[in-house]
Amino acid sequence: MTCCDLKCGLITGTVLGALIAVLGGILIPVGNMLIKNTVHKETVLENGTLAFETWTSVDIAIHRQFWLFDVQNADDVVSQGAKPVLVQKGPYTYKTRFIPKKNITFNDNYTVSFVLPAGAIFEPSMSVGTEEDIFTTLNLAVAYNDTFDGPYTVFTGKDDINKVISDMKFNKCNISHINHIIQFCIHMLTDGSSFHPFLDKKEPLFFFVSDICRSISAEYEGTVDLKGIDVYRYMLPPEALASPAENPDNQCFCTDPVITKNCTMAGLLDLTACRGAPVYISLPHFLYGSKDLVQGVIGLNPNFDEHSIFMDVEPITGFTMRFAKRLQLNMLYGPSDSIVILNKIKDYTIFPILWVNETAGLDDETADLFKKELIGRMELLEGFQIGLIVVGLILFASCLIGLIVVCMKPKNTKLPLVVK
Repeated sequence: MTCCDLKCGLITGTVLGALIAVLGGILIPVGNMLIKNTVHKETVLENGTLAFETWTSVDIAIHRQFWLFDVQNADDVVSQGAKPVLVQKGPYTYKTRFIPKKNITFNDNYTVSFVLPAGAIFEPSMSVGTEEDIFTTLNLAVAYNDTFDGPYTVFTGKDDINKVISDMKFNKCNISHINHIIQFCIHMLTDGSSFHPFLDKKEPLFFFVSDICRSISAEYEGTVDLKGIDVYRYMLPPEALASPAENPDNQCFCTDPVITKNCTMAGLLDLTACRGAPVYISLPHFLYGSKDLVQGVIGLNPNFDEHSIFMDVEPITGFTMRFAKRLQLNMLYGPSDSIVILNKIKDYTIFPILWVNETAGLDDETADLFKKELIGRMELLEGFQIGLIVVGLILFASCLIGLIVVCMKPKNTKLPLVVK
């Protein structure tokens, strides 16, 4: 091999290496664009997309766990105006969302309307007792199973992907009554099952909670691993239940200045106007609530890990992979001149009836499918891109070094054909 042939080969290798590296670099934005277009297509709510199949699916088990507050001193409360002493009983677990959405109707303005059938099946294996267990609590007006929540209308993303107590009475009740008060408990809708793709950590997520008649937001807390998938954990911030004095968005839930201490009480939403009954919603055990709420009864112990709300959302698709949605149902009683049974009551008390934990999570089969169909393909594409860049740079650098060495050798020096 002559010196000229060697130089030509090294020059060719240098140019080829540069071209391969440049090709790998060019494939990065091209590959990202392909992924983005595919995700956008699959996250639109229309027949045939992954988002629509997930949205209409009832394969993922959703459970509601009820903890009820059993009054230990009902007679003393009524006769002496004593503080209620409460003991928490539960969980009593029901499988819900086993009935598909109904009346799904696509509209001309890129929206889809539907109703959400309500239903519950008792799960003895996930409960501490039976539906015949007895507890003592305030009398509560009820609603029944096999009803509908809705109708609701949500955007499909096709055009823009980023788009009543009359008297004071304590009743002995059994757990089967839970079926009649499910409508007072938690239904999360954006429904909260999915959001727009390619989430920004700085951007809060908004979703509608039908039982509190409002939209609320969750904020990014951190990234966690869920069955090998990186998901963003979003949590309900304390400001969501702050007093109207601190959060003006809660002003419409302050309807009684006496009970709310001139709208300075935190941790409570008055739903009287929304539900047509003196119902108050809070986080379990009055988490984030004012001391007056927690100290109004005996036996509460707010705990962040057990009583907060969170959602784990996959940031590329915007799909909610796991959630724990917890709310507490409370009612009000207080002194009254016209109701004899309330004559001994001294102060207005927000009385906890029960709290609910609605949970669901990604199963192993779905997680494996998700990793294979999305994460696996993305990693394969990324590996191919990086591989081209690395191979190209190695070839470019080695050939360039060789060319420099050859060019620096004296002209009269012949290269040996055989290296010993």
